[in-house]
Amino acid sequence: MVDKGNDPAVIWQTMIGEMEKGFNAFANRAMESPEFSKAMNQAGGVAAGAQKQLGELMEKYLLSMNLPSRAQLVGMAERLQSMEGQLNEIKALLVQMNRNNGAPKDGGATPRPPRTKRPPSEGEQK
Repeated sequence: MVDKGNDPAVIWQTMIGEMEKGFNAFANRAMESPEFSKAMNQAGGVAAGAQKQLGELMEKYLLSMNLPSRAQLVGMAERLQSMEGQLNEIKALLVQMNRNNGAPKDGGATPRPPRTKRPPSEGEQK
């Protein structure tokens, strides 16, 4: 059996553990400094500005291609939902009016009498 002091795996694990501790201590000290938070704040601001500019560029590009932007599609979807809701309300009112007037539920006009006359068969036509 290999001695734990000479085992390469144990030595490797110990070395990695010590490196992790050192890196964590260095990162904690770096993150505590005001310069780090200032740099991170600036980087976040730059990223937000770049994202805003990209959005504006995409909107201009879509406008030049005569395509709707995401905001326009969302607006159209909202208007369509509103219209569907209004149509459903109108439909419910019409159904209620039909019930109140005693009209048949199938929505047809006046009921037709049954068809009793049959067309002549082929032998009777000649």
